[in-house]
Amino acid sequence: VVDAFFEGLIRLILFIGYIWAIGRIPDIQRVFGYHGAEHKTINAYEAGDALTVENVQRHSVQHTRCGTSFLLYVLVISIILFAPLTFSGVEPAWLALVLRLISRLLLVPVVAGIAYEIIRFSTAHQSNAFMRLLIAPGLAMQKLTTRQPDDSMVECAIAALEPVLAADGVIELSAETAEAGFDLESYAGDTPDDALVPSRDTA
Repeated sequence: VVDAFFEGLIRLILFIGYIWAIGRIPDIQRVFGYHGAEHKTINAYEAGDALTVENVQRHSVQHTRCGTSFLLYVLVISIILFAPLTFSGVEPAWLALVLRLISRLLLVPVVAGIAYEIIRFSTAHQSNAFMRLLIAPGLAMQKLTTRQPDDSMVECAIAALEPVLAADGVIELSAETAEAGFDLESYAGDTPDDALVPSRDTA
């Protein structure tokens, strides 16, 4: 079990190191800038602020429901759940390996589900000190995957969010976004993913 925990810790360190390393690449830094713009825009919307560049730029590049936090929780939870399942006493060795593989595959939905529920619950109760402590590692990890965006990145994030909100009937599409050629009917899918696909008729 100790070896399994150590192996999991190595995986976690490698993951964090990989994220840090690719963050040195200029193109990825720009991607992370757009990631920060996305978070700022969502934070502004959830705070009830008008979606203008000036308002959005005042908000944080971190968000409690970020996928980066989700990945971190998945890694940590998998270390805890997988550590006892070494099957070290099973013979022959190939059978132990097969059992380890099968157990991990079967537990993937469990790990993802637990990580999702932790993020969901902790976000809903972030006024609690313990919940803030639980959220903190994910927010810290986001410092590697986000950058402060420039105004053009924020404009892009706003333009991406507004049609989705308009399609859901939350807001009316701004004149600037409408003039950009968005077709609201193309955003009226049954799922959020459908809402992100623009009309093929638009340039």
